[in-house]
Amino acid sequence: MATYEPPPSVAPPAPAPAPAVSQMGRDLVNIGKSVVIKGELNGSEDLTIEGRVEGTIDLRENVLTIGPNGKIKAQVFAKSVIVLGSVTGNITASEKIDIRDGGTVEGDLVSPRVGISEGAHFRGTVDMQKKGQPGQRPGNAQDKPAQPSDLMAKRQDAPPVPAVAH
Repeated sequence: MATYEPPPSVAPPAPAPAPAVSQMGRDLVNIGKSVVIKGELNGSEDLTIEGRVEGTIDLRENVLTIGPNGKIKAQVFAKSVIVLGSVTGNITASEKIDIRDGGTVEGDLVSPRVGISEGAHFRGTVDMQKKGQPGQRPGNAQDKPAQPSDLMAKRQDAPPVPAVAH
């Protein structure tokens, strides 16, 4: 029985492109410029977004990169977030948020480490919590700043202090 071998001038067919690229043992998935996602995006792989996403992005154990063409209108939860494109919405990261040159964020940032490069645009608040406390506001009822009403001594024998109108 004879087997067919192609002539040396014919190259074997190229393998189909893989949807995930391995980078130092981690999977990396890309969402291209023409892709639009509306709703909830969850995953357990590092993700680069060049397209548009509206809704919620939840990659709590992974790195999210918003590429230069990425346009995000979402609440974002990830281990680490790198912004090169545009994000409208709050970002919470357990390790780091990095807004790079050309990146734009309009929303609140919650992460123990935050980097904002020269040439980046940011409008919102920054909450740099301790690592391991994502989603918690720093302090509790015992640690909150004292209010002026708390500072006045309230003694039984002291006359009441009248309120002053301003």
